[in-house]
Amino acid sequence: MDLRVYYRKLREIAEGLEADFVVVKSLATADGGVAGRLTEASKTIAARLLLEGVAELAPQAEAAAYRRQAADQQKAEEQRRAANAQVQFTVLTETDLRRLQNQNQGKGGSKE
Repeated sequence: MDLRVYYRKLREIAEGLEADFVVVKSLATADGGVAGRLTEASKTIAARLLLEGVAELAPQAEAAAYRRQAADQQKAEEQRRAANAQVQFTVLTETDLRRLQNQNQGKGGSKE
């Protein structure tokens, strides 16, 4: 294939895409590509995938569901990280540690 033709087609496809990021759906390929996987890609990458025949534009309903799922996963990850960031700890002096150990031994809580 002539490189000028390839890049002209690539630019035409990219210009035809409305959003800066689009959701594409993979197609089965001879080298083991799995059909039906959704991915969000930039215009340039999506245009290349479309031109090379390894993906197609995802239908609007599937793209919207994919973006909702991605947003939900991001929100859950942010909540998990926030919970981990709130771990509290206390620094004890050696005297405080001994006092706590003595209190536990008096209650029968020590297993040393």
